[in-house]
Amino acid sequence: MARILITSALPYINGIKHLGNLVGSQLPADLTARYMRARGHEVMFICATDEHGTPAELAAAKTGEAVADYCARMHDVQAELARGFRLSFDHYGRSSSAQNHRLTQHFAGKLAENGFIEEVSEKQVYSIADGRFLPDRYIEGTCPNCGYDRARGDQCENCTKQLDPTDLINPRSAISGSTELEVRETKHLYLKQKALKGDIDGWIDGQKDWPILTTSIAKKWLHDGDGLQDRGITRDLNWGIPVKKGDQDWPGMEGKVFYVWFDAPIEYIAATAEWAAKQGLGDEAWERWWRTDKGAEDVRYLQFMGKDNVPFHTLSFPATIMGSREPWKLVDYIKSFNYLNYDGGQFSTSQGRGVFMDQALSILPADYWRWWLLSHAPESSDSEFTWENFQASVNKDLADVLGNFVSRITKFCRSKFGEALPEGGEFGEREAQLVAELETRIRAYEGFMEAMEVRKAASELRAIWVAGNEYLQSAAPWTVIKTEPERAAAMVRLSLNLVRLYAVLSEPFIPDAAATMLAAMKTEDRSWPTDVSAALSVLPVGHAFETPEVLFGKIADESREEWAAQFAGVRT
Repeated sequence: MARILITSALPYINGIKHLGNLVGSQLPADLTARYMRARGHEVMFICATDEHGTPAELAAAKTGEAVADYCARMHDVQAELARGFRLSFDHYGRSSSAQNHRLTQHFAGKLAENGFIEEVSEKQVYSIADGRFLPDRYIEGTCPNCGYDRARGDQCENCTKQLDPTDLINPRSAISGSTELEVRETKHLYLKQKALKGDIDGWIDGQKDWPILTTSIAKKWLHDGDGLQDRGITRDLNWGIPVKKGDQDWPGMEGKVFYVWFDAPIEYIAATAEWAAKQGLGDEAWERWWRTDKGAEDVRYLQFMGKDNVPFHTLSFPATIMGSREPWKLVDYIKSFNYLNYDGGQFSTSQGRGVFMDQALSILPADYWRWWLLSHAPESSDSEFTWENFQASVNKDLADVLGNFVSRITKFCRSKFGEALPEGGEFGEREAQLVAELETRIRAYEGFMEAMEVRKAASELRAIWVAGNEYLQSAAPWTVIKTEPERAAAMVRLSLNLVRLYAVLSEPFIPDAAATMLAAMKTEDRSWPTDVSAALSVLPVGHAFETPEVLFGKIADESREEWAAQFAGVRT
């Protein structure tokens, strides 16, 4: 049994997330967590809401709430949607927690102690119209690198280049649109990333099995142009974690808070501490996942995120951990994703384009979305959501293949033998061929799941479902029963055991359907099919079952057209 620590990039607090956010981090992380648990590993699956920064303040102002109240409410909304999509977090924390305050201030203190923090007097953009310093991301303009006209002052989301606000062409306030900006002097803390460049570069070079997408982005930021730069880690804001050096005040930093991108990754650790506190456990319970001197040396740590988050997780967060000179666990594997596009452009929270998590669940159950998103995960390139493709995939894969198999065999058995596994007959050559095919395919499925190759795993799972359908079609127990009822009974018995097998294999992708299949088979046996032949006799002769309702309803053309029209515009 291995110990697997899994974190998903933290969804930001300012609104409900769209399906592109979901498939780029939380959903594939959940897939892996469920699979690893099914294989008997000890799993700690952590996520949280990312709650600090100007967007939270502005979103709260728009609703007329205090920012702390807004974040508490939106955390509950996001947590409920996570449950709706059956995301199986061990803990879903909050970056505003007391644990994150303490840990963020601790890391800052250690970095300062080790000479990796520098106080810098800098000129920062102040918006006269808004009466405030503007954080980098709240200055918009044209990217000098690619010409995108809505680049932010910290990063261009089009080409991912890291920017400073003064780099932008024709800058304006993203709050008011005002161009009445001036530069004023203020003092901030900088993390001396350049001093840690060699450490980070060597560490990344040692990661031989990382996805090309992850390493290429990290290397680009490390070496392109001027290379890795020092990074400001404080901001002139009211909402956030107050700047302290450990538990001591930091002279000259009064009234400032840590930058959201400094404290957010630390919340992975803090959320695990939140979990321990919620369980009534001591610090050793979470430290065994995060401190290599306290039990985490045998932990395998996996991170999931969209490609826009890769620089912070491959450079800034590791710099924080390395610079502390304390034995914290570094990530072992970063699974990053490209973008899911919608209607010719990107899904976008800020622009309200696409299908959002609450809207998706209002029209179809979670498994429909989970299957399509995971089987079309944007791994090697961006992928495109279309309603036509969604309908075809649901109808073909879920309804015609898996759903049809379960329906046909349970209804046939009920009508000819009753709702219990029939006795009689022996398995023959056809059954041996099926077992051999399943043995090969299940081992391939395991390989793809272990490697976190999501689309290939989905494709293999579908092929496993197809194998059962093809067996049933060629065996034709409805014909055989007329002349060889015992032979038909053996076919039915194997096929009903296949339903249980499919539930176990499919659970990471479609947990509700898996639960329905297990309930129909009246079993809680979730044993993994390490031996396929044995797995196909788990349910014995005489074992009772129930014929389930339709597992997956088909999407009608009328529904598809209605939804396409409904989501053609912009969410307000």
